[in-house]
Amino acid sequence: MKMDYKKLGLKCGIEIHQQLEGKKLFCNCPTKLRDDQHNFEIRRKLRAVAGEHGDIDVAAQQEQLRDKTFIYQGYDDTTCLVETDSEPPHQINEEALYTSLQFCKLVNADISPVVQVMRKTVVDGSNTSGFQRTALIARGGYINTSEGKVGIVNISLEEDACKIISEDIKEKVYCLDKLGIPLIEIGTAPDIKSPEQCLETSKRLGMLLRSLSGVKRGLGTIRQDVNVSIAGGTRIEFKGVQELRMIPTIVELEVKRQIELLKIKEELRNLRLNGLNIVDLSVLLNDCDSKVIKKTIEKNGKILGIKLHGFNGLIGRELQPNYRLGTEFAGRAKIKAGVGGIFHSDELPNYGIEEKEIKRIRKKLNCTPDDAFVLVADNENKAKIALTAVHERAKELFLGIPKEVRKDQVDGTSRYMRPMPGAARMYPETDVPLIFPDTKEIKLPEVLEEKIERYQKDFSLSVDLANFVAKSDKVKLFEELVEKYPKIKAAFIAETLTSTTLDIKRKYELDPGKLTEDNFRELFLYLSQDKIHKDIILDVLIDMIKGIFDIKKYESLSTEELHKTIKKIVEENKDAPFGALMGICMKKLAGKASGKIISENIKKILREGHK
Repeated sequence: MKMDYKKLGLKCGIEIHQQLEGKKLFCNCPTKLRDDQHNFEIRRKLRAVAGEHGDIDVAAQQEQLRDKTFIYQGYDDTTCLVETDSEPPHQINEEALYTSLQFCKLVNADISPVVQVMRKTVVDGSNTSGFQRTALIARGGYINTSEGKVGIVNISLEEDACKIISEDIKEKVYCLDKLGIPLIEIGTAPDIKSPEQCLETSKRLGMLLRSLSGVKRGLGTIRQDVNVSIAGGTRIEFKGVQELRMIPTIVELEVKRQIELLKIKEELRNLRLNGLNIVDLSVLLNDCDSKVIKKTIEKNGKILGIKLHGFNGLIGRELQPNYRLGTEFAGRAKIKAGVGGIFHSDELPNYGIEEKEIKRIRKKLNCTPDDAFVLVADNENKAKIALTAVHERAKELFLGIPKEVRKDQVDGTSRYMRPMPGAARMYPETDVPLIFPDTKEIKLPEVLEEKIERYQKDFSLSVDLANFVAKSDKVKLFEELVEKYPKIKAAFIAETLTSTTLDIKRKYELDPGKLTEDNFRELFLYLSQDKIHKDIILDVLIDMIKGIFDIKKYESLSTEELHKTIKKIVEENKDAPFGALMGICMKKLAGKASGKIISENIKKILREGHK
């Protein structure tokens, strides 16, 4: 069913986070991510502190209650004391600041004459200091879309968080390689009025960012947070949306979720939720066939339950495809208490819990036919926390839709992550002096759309190839090589830098990321000097990746030497058919000449022999 988004009062906004190239934001460490063995670990616990107004942020409080130990992995050669929070931050990275100011100019934003670095409280362990440094660079600005203008509320420069390695109930392991990578954060106004415009806005902002030479490219270097609300609802933030194509689906399904939650609010209008009363049902379910319950009892755990007055039939209500109110309850329980899940009356009898057990539970909890119940089977303390979280979520249904941060799933549905952070988590960074941006010398870059058109016009690249190379991290190298070697076709250079490297990854399962810019410079130098043939560049690149490239192996023979060598092979194998001769020559002359030239020489020699 197509929804009338205007009538529903849909409002969307986007926050884009784009990583920048170069050094880290507040130290001189490199920004390259690593997967080799780390050299050291640091173990810490973090606690929420009051912001400048004396308030503690609710999201930070929730994280502290989970009482996790955070482990940070680092490297002796690429991790410094700033990243371990053992030394104050250095001066802000001037290159990152310049790139941010370039973007501000692209969207006509009002750049702040004075920039104050702030601390944003973060207690999920993703920053060793317990806060993220962020600086508001500009306000205002806009971009144009097919459905109207979308305003830019703020543009900030901030440091990225640690890379998560693993997590369990007690510990969370991070790597420090990503911590401190500069990020541009762009927040739009809630001017987006449809799922399609939301996608278009994200693409447009991404295109403008990729027009800047100082941004990183590739998977994971840019991410979107999407904010969605409808009339009567509230703002919901989707954190770290990676798949652009899924944005319309995410928005559409969130609208559906909010519509259904508002319907439930209306149905509950004349009811009052009973107070929280957690009851131990372990004895009642001692002989139950449920595997989960049996396992819990064997581990000396408890089966606890609560009644929800007037909720019969509501917990099984579908809010999104294959996502029910019960899923919403379970999400809260999992995040707050770390339990595996919940049982609720709308899905029973099932999972080994039969009708006889249901009757016992209802009687024990004093349930009327209109009431529902929720069970949790786990460690007693965790089960109590989980049921308290479920009861809190049930209470929120009477008020409407709570502000929260959610994580999108592969099918476009979403799961609860944490409460929406408040302003209480921001306070000034006293270790970094005020910044006075110099906007006079900022040069605007060529916008990506214009670059793609120029590549098609000046270099005769196809639309797809022009797009591919313009958006790749080899764009600077491409322009350098095209200018330096005008006799080599630009399309060939572009294909070598992009699609050829992808072929190496796909066909040979080698990492083309090991190829440096100097490797490509060396390759095209030899090509321009006719020392190697175009037909064998794949072999050359493979050897370069393996670290075994030697020009002597590939250096071309002169025309005379080549003909002489092939003629000798043909004479030594007089009765061999053409295919066999071709195989012998290719083996003997591997890397010395292209297959095409070898084939032409064999045919010529065979013709001469028949005269």
